Amino acid sequence: MMIAAFRGGFFIPKKLFAYHCTLFDTLKKIILISPGLLLFFTIACMAQRIPFSISTDLDLQHSFKKGQRYWAVGQTVQGLFSFSQKNGMYIWLSYYSNGTFRNDLYAEAKEPSTTPQFINFTNQAQMRYKHVSVGWKTFLKGSCNNEDSWNLYGFAGLGLMLGRIENKFSAIIDTADYSVPVNRGKANFKRLTLDLGLGWEVLLGGNVYFYNEARAEIPTTDYPSPYLFVNKNAPFMASVNFGIRIVFD
Repeated sequence: MMIAAFRGGFFIPKKLFAYHCTLFDTLKKIILISPGLLLFFTIACMAQRIPFSISTDLDLQHSFKKGQRYWAVGQTVQGLFSFSQKNGMYIWLSYYSNGTFRNDLYAEAKEPSTTPQFINFTNQAQMRYKHVSVGWKTFLKGSCNNEDSWNLYGFAGLGLMLGRIENKFSAIIDTADYSVPVNRGKANFKRLTLDLGLGWEVLLGGNVYFYNEARAEIPTTDYPSPYLFVNKNAPFMASVNFGIRIVFD
């Protein structure tokens, strides 16, 4: 009985180990297959002579969340794989300058005997991030290579926000004696986002279009960070973008 129990004790971990190995192998296959699918769609678009577009723009970004409001500038580089004249898949990478904001906070003593019980201080914060998004773009008016009039389009996708935050306190606070609402120093954070937008564009000449669009990057996860004073549904970003799109058909 003891031997059977002893063997039984090792049977479950082996099954779990084999299960996790299977998951790991599946994940590796997905990582390897994904670029292949992207290449397949690219070749398919070229074979059907459906336009492929590259665009770049200047972004004016604003963070709307109370306690985390700031302005920043950035740039987006985007590719559009058109599966028809009206619809296509986009992928973009955007990056931004530092946004600065401040919070008036206080540190609270951990022990009743500590004097003073509260210390008022200001946290001067700088935030910046990069953003990758993949989604679907639809032309509501016109098309991806329309040469007769202006275009109106909308898009929706899922993104990954890769952020960095730096906090500087206006006072020296001993965290061994006081609790602070946000940590001092630098840290990285991540957010999954739902990306929505609406834009218009007009042909400048040849295969070059000028466009103007508005975007919203809505966080779908919190992943609380002790370096962010506001974590819930934050950062909530929106931007106005001005750029050019070049069509290769």
